[in-house]
Amino acid sequence: MRDEGTPILNLTRPHFLTEAEQRREFDVIRRLNEHHLAERDGASELEARISAYELAFRMQTAAPEIVDLESEPKHIRELYGLDQDATAGFGRQCLLARRLVERGVRYSLLIHGVQIGAHSWDDHNNVEGGMMKHSREVDQPVAALLEDLKQRGLLEDTLVVWASEMGRTPFVNSTKLGANPGREHNSYGLCMWMAGGDVQGGTTAGATDEYSLRSVGEPIHVRDVHATILELMGLYDEELTFQHAGRIRKLTDIGGKVLREIIS
Repeated sequence: MRDEGTPILNLTRPHFLTEAEQRREFDVIRRLNEHHLAERDGASELEARISAYELAFRMQTAAPEIVDLESEPKHIRELYGLDQDATAGFGRQCLLARRLVERGVRYSLLIHGVQIGAHSWDDHNNVEGGMMKHSREVDQPVAALLEDLKQRGLLEDTLVVWASEMGRTPFVNSTKLGANPGREHNSYGLCMWMAGGDVQGGTTAGATDEYSLRSVGEPIHVRDVHATILELMGLYDEELTFQHAGRIRKLTDIGGKVLREIIS
């Protein structure tokens, strides 16, 4: 969903078509498709097309209400920082995420600072200024999301995962006097946190050395994090397998270790 303007593009039905008229149109299309499908067993592509029409119609009828943030009380909008320029963008994403959770949406992805440029976390220069700026943009909205989910009784059934694509080295990348130093990419260690969804608060798993360049103890692979998230969602990678290209594949590919120490 876009963080300004129309949240979902191409979702509004044509102005000359009412909801009832569109429903009748889709019903006719569905009957024709079902008649076609009855003569062709196992036509999964056609079954998917029928489902896609229904999903699109439900989105057109439900989405406008979901994305109407003006219906939220003023104190909730302020809680997420929608009244401040620095926090409004990501705060809008977090508030939309809570509204989606309330309405049964199973998965939401929130992205902050993905651009390479002024809005990115990719601070190869001026890491101090960048971290102060970006942290301010996300701290209040994230805290508001957790608080709001908890006060509505939704946090215990919602898993919140905060992650980045990589870590950062603890040493600067500039030796020039007067330069604004930054940090380099670090593929050996990164930080993630989880909240809600049977995660045991205050626990940690994994550690690196003082230079953050090697693991202390057994390393935690991304597949271990994947296996843990699946476990928390009630999905077990060892049980859901499929054959592809002559190999038995599973959700974590070669298998992951569940991080039991962070599960309550």
